[in-house]
Amino acid sequence: MGDLAALELEHKAAAVRTLLTGALGQHGRLVYSNSLGAEAMVLTDVIWSYLPQIDVFSIDTGRLYEETYELLEKLQRRYRRTVRLVYPDTEALERLVARQGVNGFYHSLEARLECCRIRKVEPFKRAIAGYSGWITGVRREQSAGRAGGRPVEWDAEHGLYKVSPLLDWTEAEVWQYIRARRLPYNRLHDRQFPSIGCSPCTRAIQPGESRRAGRWWWEQPESRECGLHPRVPPAAIPA
Repeated sequence: MGDLAALELEHKAAAVRTLLTGALGQHGRLVYSNSLGAEAMVLTDVIWSYLPQIDVFSIDTGRLYEETYELLEKLQRRYRRTVRLVYPDTEALERLVARQGVNGFYHSLEARLECCRIRKVEPFKRAIAGYSGWITGVRREQSAGRAGGRPVEWDAEHGLYKVSPLLDWTEAEVWQYIRARRLPYNRLHDRQFPSIGCSPCTRAIQPGESRRAGRWWWEQPESRECGLHPRVPPAAIPA
């Protein structure tokens, strides 16, 4: 990376710190929902290096790749910090499996969304309870449903502010930061997994496919979200 590119990247990283610092000052307690994806490595580095007062959690759905757990261990060793893991409700999960089977989410969109709700959305709601805002690593270019977001917006679905510091970053900039800082990352990224979720619901992409084509690949593109980022217009920030 040349000097100019490095300088531009440092300006963008500084803007992330400024946005998060401002959000802390204006909105109070923030929590970072760490997806353990490539964008998460950037935000974890910024938060744990400069803003350690921001809490960090990840959702362990029980169906993650082994490489994701390996990354979690590397991350915690590097920063000597602990990511709070949040799990699905055991009884709700047992009822889901009894009703659908282990892989019933392949059978219909409704079944898949119910699985995501129990394994991801409900644990997420418990994890953000009591906070004023949550931080996410979504970027505009990831999908059409994320293109219209704002860096700070009111998340009416969950009743708190949603802060997206990397919204205007490109995928190339994310990887430039990771390489410049020599950050750990999920080894699956080297095997054509640009977006990584639960192992049964994620595959490598093929040449010419979109970057999120490997997520819920058996569904139509417009339905490929888990429910944490509902496709609704950004709400006005409450006065």
